[in-house]
Amino acid sequence: MRQIDLKNASVAHTETVGGINRQIVLNYVREREPISRAALAQETALQRSTISRLVDGLIAEGLIEEQEGKSSGGRPPTLLRLRGSAAVAIGVDLATTRTVVATSNLAGRVLHREEFATNPRSDKTLKLIVAAVRRLVRKTDQRIEGIGISLPGIVESKTGTALFVPFFKWQDWAIGQEVSNAVGIPVVADNDANAAALAELWFGRPAIRGIRDFILVLVEEGLGTGLVLDGEVYHGQNGAAGECGHMNIGTRAPIECAAGSRECWEAFASERSALARYARLGDGKNGRDGLTFASLMERARAGHEPERTALIETAEYLGVGISNLIKCISPKAVIVAGNITRVWSLIARPLEDAIGEHSIWRGLDSCRIIPSTLGHQTRLMGTFSLILANKFASLRSEPAIQAAGAGRRKAVPLSRSQAT
Repeated sequence: MRQIDLKNASVAHTETVGGINRQIVLNYVREREPISRAALAQETALQRSTISRLVDGLIAEGLIEEQEGKSSGGRPPTLLRLRGSAAVAIGVDLATTRTVVATSNLAGRVLHREEFATNPRSDKTLKLIVAAVRRLVRKTDQRIEGIGISLPGIVESKTGTALFVPFFKWQDWAIGQEVSNAVGIPVVADNDANAAALAELWFGRPAIRGIRDFILVLVEEGLGTGLVLDGEVYHGQNGAAGECGHMNIGTRAPIECAAGSRECWEAFASERSALARYARLGDGKNGRDGLTFASLMERARAGHEPERTALIETAEYLGVGISNLIKCISPKAVIVAGNITRVWSLIARPLEDAIGEHSIWRGLDSCRIIPSTLGHQTRLMGTFSLILANKFASLRSEPAIQAAGAGRRKAVPLSRSQAT
């Protein structure tokens, strides 16, 4: 049972109930489209007159649209679906090497995108982001609801401030406010792994979207985690929750983490650590060809032994860290995201064996280990989710988009008890 926070509590008025019903109807359309008004009434147990009023309002807002269904002999039914023709959100995926800026529709489909090298100077990167956003805005006649920005570091999501980005040594950068001031559009900024976890809630496979408690492990040049508890991303004090990539799991790792330590999980289980292991094999000769992680995976799939060995050892250390997270939080699932999922058939067994080896009791190991299905766009989908989740989220969560940030975003459970 969740304790009532009297400082932020508000009593339920008629408008509140109506707003909750509106969100539930909108989410049913999103999840079950195309769907008829009659089916909505049956699923939600709301009166058909209420459904018609809510649907008419959502159509007027430009959130859903009608389409003619297939006839079974009589008059073709009128079905409802999300309006997917226009851009409603902009995503900025600011990564260590490249930054992607793109627009999406309500369904999260990419409409237009630009990409450029991330500049190590935050002021120059800001100028590149603002210029790209302005160009994309000119390509749509739809009002942009907001801009979602993800960064590889500690981000205070309520203010949109990047408190610390280790790779670039950026500190206290009010990126949300600065971008919002420059383009006149509300901004939500968050850690990249948190955004990716939110993307799994909203765009992941149905089996994942139904899980209310899970951990996402984002394996890239660095390593980060997003914690989803009771259907919402948990940020912790100052947005620092989920920095599990910097928990200590050993000593003398093959590389230093972004913060300069050789004891962190990131230093043992990231893409860079896999490349460092490969470079050390064969008396160090393997490191001379400038192999990328993508090429390492391709060679491993082709059966090259040094590459397979480097990936398998990395997966084992990935499992050590995941086992620690399972002991601490006991989630329903752990989702592994990043390019490493492309060799899941190779790493799944050593990963799960390492988790089992470090378990306190195998009888507790009901946690599912699942590869993400969002592929190479996980982070970008996360940036869209920062905005779109506010369109679909429960009214019981904190206020949606602010000038330069947002509160916790909570998924709407589709249950009859709430629909009445």
